[in-house]
Amino acid sequence: MTKAKVKTALVAIVGRPNVGKSTLLNHILGQKLSITSRKPQTTRHTLLGIRTEEDYQLVFVDTPGIHSAHKKALNEYMNQAANQAMVDTDIICMVVDRTHWNADDERVFTQVKKHPAKLIILVNKIDLLKDKSRLLPYIESLAQREGVADIIPISAFTATDVSRLVETLVAESPIGEALFPADQITNRSSRFLAAEIVREKITRQLGDELPYAVTVAIECFDVGERFTEIHATIYVERSSQKRILIGDAGSRMKSIGTEARHDMERLFDHRVILKLWVKVKENWSDDARALKTLGFTENE
Repeated sequence: MTKAKVKTALVAIVGRPNVGKSTLLNHILGQKLSITSRKPQTTRHTLLGIRTEEDYQLVFVDTPGIHSAHKKALNEYMNQAANQAMVDTDIICMVVDRTHWNADDERVFTQVKKHPAKLIILVNKIDLLKDKSRLLPYIESLAQREGVADIIPISAFTATDVSRLVETLVAESPIGEALFPADQITNRSSRFLAAEIVREKITRQLGDELPYAVTVAIECFDVGERFTEIHATIYVERSSQKRILIGDAGSRMKSIGTEARHDMERLFDHRVILKLWVKVKENWSDDARALKTLGFTENE
């Protein structure tokens, strides 16, 4: 049986760290899929978010923020993941923060220009722009850049003009067969999403103290009739970080676990029993072998 033809496109969402890429994807999908926080480089992996309607399917690739080169293996992994995500995409949405174009934006733009995909620049956080008169001249300057097909001011936080963005993407999408079933919203497993939820709660509660020293591995994901039991190990790099994460008499760990469990129950629509452990794995973020054992691979 021949599949019905619909408008379909692979859309990469790229930009420097902390410009609102994951928040934007969550609004487009109408539910929380990508984790978010105020801390740069919260997103470490690429993740597909799939929006399917009767006449179109848009497959979005949420990417880590492209940033200045660092020596750590984790930073190299994130930059490579973001650049790889742009390969073979139909449309690239480059997200920038209001009128604050900096060296990292220029670095992203340089990488974007290497790909033949249609480029749309999204000027995000316009709700925070105090002097709106600065917006039009900025948009005009962006329009002069080589290869820019469209520029759309948005607010990912308030969802301002997100519907206009979706309409534009659909209009630019070629006709083809849907890539995924209509009820699928991501390519990532429930185990992956559970680990990301735990890491989000840690980042939000302890971002200043443990900005990049934490990763999470799911050791058990057992779906039963009455509840789903999830065991997660949180890895840090030093014993002092373990003490911070656990908190006085386990208070911080309890708070992180409670918030993570509530989000998991909303996402999985099932009661969750969550158990957390903390272990020290020295220098994991600068050890390529350790990164692979902890799930830092795009071939999941």
